[in-house]
Amino acid sequence: MQLFYSPEINTQTEFFSFDKEESKHIVKVLRKRESDLVHITNGKGDLFTCEITSALEKKCEVRIISQEHFQSNDYYLHMVVAPTKMNDRYEWFLEKATEIGVHEVTPIICEHSERKEIKTERFEKILLSAMKQSLQYYLPKLNPAISFSEFIKKQHEGQLFIAHCEESDKKELVDEVRSKQKITILIGPEGDFSDKEIKTAVSVGFIPVALGNNRLRTETAAIYATTVVALENLRA
Repeated sequence: MQLFYSPEINTQTEFFSFDKEESKHIVKVLRKRESDLVHITNGKGDLFTCEITSALEKKCEVRIISQEHFQSNDYYLHMVVAPTKMNDRYEWFLEKATEIGVHEVTPIICEHSERKEIKTERFEKILLSAMKQSLQYYLPKLNPAISFSEFIKKQHEGQLFIAHCEESDKKELVDEVRSKQKITILIGPEGDFSDKEIKTAVSVGFIPVALGNNRLRTETAAIYATTVVALENLRA
């Protein structure tokens, strides 16, 4: 199934027109014609099955013939991950985390962060592409980058974890995660969180955790954590 996305389509929509770029792709690349079916999601759990009524490269028009709503997962995962030095590594994390199952992502700027600016528009495209490729109907929320000090001041609920590499009393994430929970996991930059940041996080309720025996790159650690949460909920 080829999945398309539009935030504008909703349960009250009867007819819809694709923009020029999508229309050209549908008609010229996919070779869709009138009466053929296409599928659209609004990224909010809705899937619309549509019949093409006009197959023009500049404006492909469809009529919605059926719709279905899919419930979100029983859990909610918020990954708070420091930007990596190389953008492509963070993009890889966003892509794979979307495929595995993440609901919200916040880039966090830490004391040891080498990259302090991110390209939000590029990241949003990565999330959208991964959602469509993996045939999911919920688009993960991408928050603006925020400093560690500002993020930690916010109200946090559910299970809270901070993964770091310092030698200290840490629990294994795989042993602490519970199913059907709201979960927030902090993953630091290449230089790890500072001692001050770790202590601050712990003081507001974040539990220090380890991610196995090996030292992992930022993006690998984030994918590991995402997978642990997804597997725990799959078994539930």
